[in-house]
Amino acid sequence: MSGKLFVVPTPVGNLGDMAPRAVETLRTASLILAEDTRTSSVVTRHFGIATPMQAYHKFNEHAATAPFIERLKAGDTIALVSDAGTPGISDPGFLLTRACREEGIEVETLPGPTAFVPALVNSGLPCDRFTFEGFLPPKKGRASRLAALAEDPRTFIIYESPLRLAKTLAELASACGDDRPASVSREISKLHNTTRNGTLGELAGYFAVNNPKGEIVIVVSGKDDKAAGPRIHKNKYRARDEEE
Repeated sequence: MSGKLFVVPTPVGNLGDMAPRAVETLRTASLILAEDTRTSSVVTRHFGIATPMQAYHKFNEHAATAPFIERLKAGDTIALVSDAGTPGISDPGFLLTRACREEGIEVETLPGPTAFVPALVNSGLPCDRFTFEGFLPPKKGRASRLAALAEDPRTFIIYESPLRLAKTLAELASACGDDRPASVSREISKLHNTTRNGTLGELAGYFAVNNPKGEIVIVVSGKDDKAAGPRIHKNKYRARDEEE
């Protein structure tokens, strides 16, 4: 009888966001597959989880998927985690879940943390219809993706590194217009969790001279959103943004 793959979200910041069911799933699984075993070991040590762990990441997932499918066919229960958030959302996971589907192996994804949902809701921009872009292509196809997003009537969401944030905001302002409402959230659920709202032009100007730290989520209103863009301001959640 085949085993089962559990896709287990882990906190994007505060370990207090870890669900009791997620802890129990990791504790009772035969094996944990982790994007980075060192990062995931912080979580397992914190919750006293002793389940064996192996690496499963973008550099080995093509070669490693088949052996793990064989273990699932043999009856093992495997839990898949990423460094933070829900596996498969801009993280490894798709290849393994697809292979399970093709082989008739049951997959269960637990609900839990992901960075873009709180960033979207916290942005104050329309969230009844939205598109998640993840990371933009670094070179090839980048201009065409920006052009397509500029015409999209839905709110759209982008992940970005702090080192590329100012450049990406400038490119978005050029493609979508300086006056398009947007927000930048960083360090979701962590101590310095901060959201800054404004227009793309304002945000591009601000981050050109204020280098951020941490993981970044950009939320941009759709082309047909008629709401006036808010003047640039900051929401704080125990944040000391200006002091870092």
